[in-house]
Amino acid sequence: MKNFVLYGGLLLLMVIWGFNVVAIKLLVNTFTPVMIQSIRIFAAGLVVLAVVLIGKDSRKISRKEAAYIGGGAITGVVCHHSFLAVGLTRTTASNAGLILGLVPLMTALFAVLFLKDKMTFSKGAGIFLALVGVSFVVLSGYSGTGAVSGGDLLVFLSVVAQAISFIFIKKGTETLGSRLMTGWMLLIGSSTLFLIGYVIEPSGMNSLSQSQWPIWSVFAASAIFATGLGHMFYNKAISHIGPGEVAMFNNLTPFFALIGSAIFLGEKIGLPQVLGFVLIVCGVMLGNGTVHYVMRRKEETYSS
Repeated sequence: MKNFVLYGGLLLLMVIWGFNVVAIKLLVNTFTPVMIQSIRIFAAGLVVLAVVLIGKDSRKISRKEAAYIGGGAITGVVCHHSFLAVGLTRTTASNAGLILGLVPLMTALFAVLFLKDKMTFSKGAGIFLALVGVSFVVLSGYSGTGAVSGGDLLVFLSVVAQAISFIFIKKGTETLGSRLMTGWMLLIGSSTLFLIGYVIEPSGMNSLSQSQWPIWSVFAASAIFATGLGHMFYNKAISHIGPGEVAMFNNLTPFFALIGSAIFLGEKIGLPQVLGFVLIVCGVMLGNGTVHYVMRRKEETYSS
C-alpha cells in the first residue's frame, strides 16, 4: 500500500513537472525571464530550507561541501534556469519539454566522463537514439524546417548545465543531506541570478507590479509544488523504491509537457514532435538502464 501511494505520487509529480514547462513559458512571456526565474527559484529555496529547519536537518557546512554547493548553484540554477528561461521566449513549450527529456541521458554521459562510470553499448545506443529524436524536434522549430531554433539551442544548453550540476550534487551529498544541499543551492543560485537579471533587465522589477493574481497563482504553484516540494518528494521516492523504478516515471514528463502545451497554450503537435518524443523516450529508457532493469525484474519473477 505504501509503494502504491508513492507510485501515485510519482505519476502526479510527472504531470506537475510536464505542466511546469508550460507554467514557466507563461511566466517568462509575462515578466522578464531572468528576473522572474530568480524570484521563483528563491521562493522554492525558502520552501526547502523551511522543511530542513522543521526537520532539524541543518548543520555547519565544510569548505569542501560549500565548493560543491557553489558548483551546483552556478550550473544547476544560474546556467540551467537562465538558459531555460530565455530559451522559452524563443521556442515552444512542447519543443522545450521534449528537449528537457534528455536530462537523464546527459547525466549518464557526464557520469561516464567525470565519475568514471562505464560507457556500455546500451548507454551509447540510447544517447544516439535520443539525439536523433531531438533532431526531429529542433529542425521543425520556429525558424522553419531545416533550421535550428536559437531557443531550442538554449534549452539544450540548459540540459547540459543541469546534467553537470548533478555531478556536483553527487559529490556533495556523499557527506551532506540532499535537502540541505538543495536548499542552499537554490538560495545562492537564485540570488546570483537576481543580480544578473537586475543588470541585464532594467525593466524587470517594474514588470512584477503589472500583472494580476492569475499569473501569480501560476508562479506560486510552480515554485512551491514543482520546484520546492516536488524535488523533495522525488528524492524520498528514490530512497524508498530505488532509482530504477523511479527512473521509469521520468519518461512521462515530456508526454505531459506536450499535452499541457496543446491544452493551455494551443500549440500544435505535429509529426516531428511525435517522432521525436518516441525516439527520446526509447533512447532514455535504453540509456538510463530502465530496459535492463525491467528485464532483470522479469527474470527474477520467473525464477522465483
